[in-house]
Amino acid sequence: MDYSDFSITIVGLGLIGGSLAMSIKNRLNPKNLWGIDVNANALDYLESAGIIHQGFLSAKEPLQKSDIVFICIYPRETAEFIRQNMDNFKPGAIITDTTGIKVPLIAEISPIIRDDIDYISGHPMAGRENKGLEFARENIFDGADYIITPTAKNKPENIALIEGIVKKLGFGYVARLTPQRHDNMIAFVSHLPHIITAAMVLNPIMEKENLYIGGSFRDMTRIAHINSDLWVQLLLDNSDCVMEHLKVFEDNIHDFKKAISHKDQSRLKFLLAKACKRKESLDLSVDARNKSGK
Repeated sequence: MDYSDFSITIVGLGLIGGSLAMSIKNRLNPKNLWGIDVNANALDYLESAGIIHQGFLSAKEPLQKSDIVFICIYPRETAEFIRQNMDNFKPGAIITDTTGIKVPLIAEISPIIRDDIDYISGHPMAGRENKGLEFARENIFDGADYIITPTAKNKPENIALIEGIVKKLGFGYVARLTPQRHDNMIAFVSHLPHIITAAMVLNPIMEKENLYIGGSFRDMTRIAHINSDLWVQLLLDNSDCVMEHLKVFEDNIHDFKKAISHKDQSRLKFLLAKACKRKESLDLSVDARNKSGK
């Protein structure tokens, strides 16, 4: 599909928004690519680099002319931005977001969305442990998963349009999930690992010892370099799902503690072997899915 006649606006030009701007500019080449941010320096940089055509500190002007709007700010701020700018969106516009939680966001936005615009919530499963525009890269999405959580209000042709765009931006697999399934899955594959990593590095040994660190520790703790403002929202607004998976994790930790304290070699070996088999099965499943594209 030719995207050269589209006018696209990105709201929030940090890591994800900045990376989207770079990728959209070079891979879609739309007629107009505009940016909205509270940081004038970020807008000036992207303009001078030729990544966006124009940056705006105020949202009204670009929103009135935008066919597609990517909102790349925190979940609660996303809802507030849409609420405040409901009268500014162009009739027929498609609005999408990049937030990591869906149920509370969609529940807040759906009742107030205008009938002549389409809000299709999305989640790029990509990022880095750092935040900010300086860490944005065009190729950050290459091969990553993208989740769309459509509702009955969404037009099929608009869902297909968003799917086509994100595939063009380099995403390897695009899935459609219900908001509920998304939030439950994300609580396990993203929210829980961040909690575990944070708990690990809160161990007092981190301050008391001159640690000699291997690859496994680096891999495990990479995401401890966390954006706390964002993650407070993600964890609290998805608390039911997070608590459910924390309970299962605590039960598994208890099994390991019991096996180790009782020096139960057979039980410990069973747990480790079972975990290894699960991981191997997951890897095979993901590889097969990525190869098939389904």
